[in-house]
Amino acid sequence: MEQKINSYCDVVKNPALDPLHKKYHDQEYGFPIDDDNALFERLVLEINQAGLSWLTILRKKDNFHKAFDGFNIEKVSRYSTKQIQRLLNDAGIIRNRLKIEATIENARRIQALQKEFGSFRKWLDLQHPKSKDEWVKLFKQTFRFTGGEIVNEFLMSTGYLPGAHSESCPIYKKVAKRKPAWMKINRR
Repeated sequence: MEQKINSYCDVVKNPALDPLHKKYHDQEYGFPIDDDNALFERLVLEINQAGLSWLTILRKKDNFHKAFDGFNIEKVSRYSTKQIQRLLNDAGIIRNRLKIEATIENARRIQALQKEFGSFRKWLDLQHPKSKDEWVKLFKQTFRFTGGEIVNEFLMSTGYLPGAHSESCPIYKKVAKRKPAWMKINRR
């Protein structure tokens, strides 16, 4: 009988699983992020995962970091057709024109949010709490290439939506100590 997998916590228990999954699960997934560039990085990685396995993204994470100037929002927002072509030729990342162009445009949109709200994180905090459907609608209005699964994973992985870890997972307690947004205010 096939065992039902309920969460990422269940997945990382498999000793045959690539250790990159466990490292991500134990050190990043669900933890709040305060830095706008790090939030941008997570959004870009989630966008690039669309249609692919998360392991593919984890394996290319360092390449993405290098290719996109450390996910520096200001630098990425200034990318021109020359940088787009460089990225399309970079075998170390996902060479999808729509995803690359969305990354650049989303950097510009985050800059606009920073100007209006002080930071991307502050904008996210002001939006919280919302239901998943409300978040998806907002992200589709605000950013490019952000469907339901991308938005859900971005928000769960950064502590804005619950569900990153089961309560029985030892990492759950570590995340809880950091007081993610979803724990601060009762959800609607």
